[in-house]
Formats: sequence, structure tokens, C-alpha cells
Amino acid sequence: MGAALTTNQRIKRLLAVSIVVVGVAVGARFAAQPVRDWAILRNFEPSPGIEQLAQDTTMTDDARRVFFINRPEVLDRSEFNQRCQGAGEQTIILGCYHSPQRGIFVFNVTEPELDGIQQVTAAHEMLHAAYDRLSRSERQRVDAMLMDYYANQLKDERVLRTMELYKKSEPNDLANEMHSIFGTEIADLPAPLQEYYNQYFTDRSRVTNFASQYQQAFTSRQQTIDDYDARLTELEQQIKLNQAELSRQAAALARDRGQVEASRDQETVDAYNQRVVAYNALLNQTNRLVDQYNSIVARRNAIALEQKQLQASIDSTVPAN
Repeated sequence: MGAALTTNQRIKRLLAVSIVVVGVAVGARFAAQPVRDWAILRNFEPSPGIEQLAQDTTMTDDARRVFFINRPEVLDRSEFNQRCQGAGEQTIILGCYHSPQRGIFVFNVTEPELDGIQQVTAAHEMLHAAYDRLSRSERQRVDAMLMDYYANQLKDERVLRTMELYKKSEPNDLANEMHSIFGTEIADLPAPLQEYYNQYFTDRSRVTNFASQYQQAFTSRQQTIDDYDARLTELEQQIKLNQAELSRQAAALARDRGQVEASRDQETVDAYNQRVVAYNALLNQTNRLVDQYNSIVARRNAIALEQKQLQASIDSTVPAN
């Protein structure tokens, strides 16, 4: 048995086989891409971090070739902003791909709660590069599958909102974005799409699990904030009702006080005192509700701050602390 191949050797061997097969099957005109790939990769050895991203996302040999041809790098904030300036992505930019096959760059997110975000970003950008290499007929076939799924089966509200943003800002790239987003963030796809993505991932669920994992850090906090906001709305309504009733009772007590003080009827005095006791009980209850409201506000704002800090950790435009 021969010695183990390095990543570079394995990619070179794959490229060599591709050149022979394509050359025999369809002639030299279509062998140009494998030749260019070989020229780009002949002296390329991915860094351990980049190799790990390819392994973590279960990229196939074909996908690894597309990924490595773009000489991917994980970059810290300053250099990432330089390389990905004007990348055209929606909202926060986590990675960028420069067409045609001119580079993939991934933002170095180090927040432990967001483990998996670099893997999903790397897979996302690789799929952009792969889409760039599709033939016209294959792209039409893939676009039709993507659009059909989007129009008839996509239920994920977060992804739907993302696609609505792209429809407004980059309508000409909608299918391209679907190609990357559906492939990395939607766990259950129709069989034809799943089969298509099998050429890029040996276990695509690893990628979608990474996506679900890091998104949970945001969605769980947002759910907590939403729950707190709903409770605060209930408390605010009850406090306002109580305060209105307290104002009414206070006015009535003040109006009747002189009459009661002048009265020698014990029943009248006792009835008035019972009204005072009821007023004080409602006042104490309202004060407790106000304390509860303020406590929830404090907890809600603490979660919101955590969410904001997490958001800042993935936003390359926010200056580092």
C-alpha cells in the first residue's frame, strides 16, 4: 500500500484524473477549468484551520477543490473588512466570496456560544463559488429546484425574512443566495435538492446542525425577551387599572372623610375604615406589581444586552473592545 497522501497531493491527483476524463469525453475546450484548477492548487497547502473547516463541514473532494481554489482565509476584524469591503451581503457580513474564484474570506468569530458559525460561513461561501462554476443548463435546473422549494415548501420564518431582504436589495442574485442559504441552513430539503447537495457534503446535516447551534444563542434570548415583554404588557395594564381604581377610591375617601369624622355612628365609622383597609390592600398589591415590573425590566434588559454583545461579536464593522 502506498504512503498516505497530503491534502495537496490528494487534490492534485483528483485534478489529474479530472483532466484525463474531461479530455477524453468532451475535448480540450472543456478541460480548461481543471487545468486552471491544477495551476492554482499545485503549490497550495491549506492551513490547519482551513483544513479543519473543510473536515467539520464534511466537504466532498469536489467541494474541497472549489473551496481551496479560492485560497480561503479566516481573518480578524481589520483585515476581514479590507478584503470584504463592498461584498454586497445582507445585514451582518460573516464571509465573502470574490467572483470568479478569486477568494473566500471568513470572519474570525471567537465567541464560544457561537461555535459553528465559521463552519457554516465557510460552507456558505464555498457554495457561492460552486454556483459560479455551474454550466448554464445545470444552473437553470438548480435554480428551478430552488425557486420551487422557496415558493411552495419553505416554512422557516427566519429564512423567509432573509430572502425577502434579498428580493428587495439583490433580486438578480436571489437564486445564488438561496443556493448557499438553503444548502447550509435548511435541514430537510426535497429529495432532488438533497441529492444535488450530496456532491458538496458527505453529511450535510453536520452543517445545518452547526447553523441551528449558533442561531439558538440568538433565538433563545429573543424568545426570553419576547416572553418578558408579554408579561410586562400584562403587568403594565394591571398596574394602570389599579392606579385608576386607587385614584377613584382616594377621591371618595377624601370626599367622605369629613362626614365620617363628624358622625357618631359607629357603623358608619367602621364602614369607612374598611374602605381604608381595602384601599391600602390595593395600594400594597399595586406596589408589589410595580416591583415585579421593575425586576422583569432589569432581567429583560440584561438579556437584551447579552444579545447586543453577541450581535456585536459577529459584526466586523463594530470596533473591538
